[in-house]
Amino acid sequence: VQLQASGGGLVQAGGSLRLSCAASGRTFSSYNMGWFRQAPGKEREFVAGINRSGGSTKYADSMKGRFTISRDNAKNTVYLQMNSLKPEDTAVYYCAAALQGYFDPVRTGSRQYDYWGQGTLVTVSS
Repeated sequence: VQLQASGGGLVQAGGSLRLSCAASGRTFSSYNMGWFRQAPGKEREFVAGINRSGGSTKYADSMKGRFTISRDNAKNTVYLQMNSLKPEDTAVYYCAAALQGYFDPVRTGSRQYDYWGQGTLVTVSS
């Protein structure tokens, strides 16, 4: 599967952005999906994940209550709605896909994902 992330940009602190990740192919619903981010000089970190049906989600603690992950399997797209953005949210955001069984839990480790998009830059100004 090929992934194309979009929606990044420059936003003021307290603002919102919605990232999208469009997947190619007809097997999108076979993948658990995740969003990761990497700030300059830092390691890539898990942001949020969603299972194949969209019925189960998982978030990093610092994103809970501010970010929402969702997916539309008919459109082969996963979204990340980001609200109350902070300067420390500045990073390149990547979407990723993990080929998993229907009842498998959402994974949080970057090495557990099989495919990656190219990343989209989010910059939050103070």
